[in-house]
Amino acid sequence: MEFISAVISLIIILNILAIIACIWKIFQKAGYPAWAEFIPFFNIHIFLKMIGRPLWWVGFLLVPFVNLLVLLVIAIELARSFGKSHNFGFGIFFLGFIFFPILALDDSRYLGPENTLDHW
Repeated sequence: MEFISAVISLIIILNILAIIACIWKIFQKAGYPAWAEFIPFFNIHIFLKMIGRPLWWVGFLLVPFVNLLVLLVIAIELARSFGKSHNFGFGIFFLGFIFFPILALDDSRYLGPENTLDHW
């Protein structure tokens, strides 16, 4: 039983490290400082800047259930800002451990928030 717990813990830690590396790369691709991902709330500010949303959207993230909708919108607009489809944004939201590495490691380029606002 302890062995299984250790293996599960190791898998979780490796997943967290992989997501950290992917967000680091995504910030770099978008031209933002990669170290910003480690600063609470500032990293959210960077994501909001990447998709062209105002800082007061952080308040929505503090409201239960509303935060899920806002995170979905952020995921979709993040995908759109890299030239991906809204379906890719759903993938980021529901299967981030698969779609964050794809976004970080593929040859997509950051197109900016102008690319996200035209599609709503």
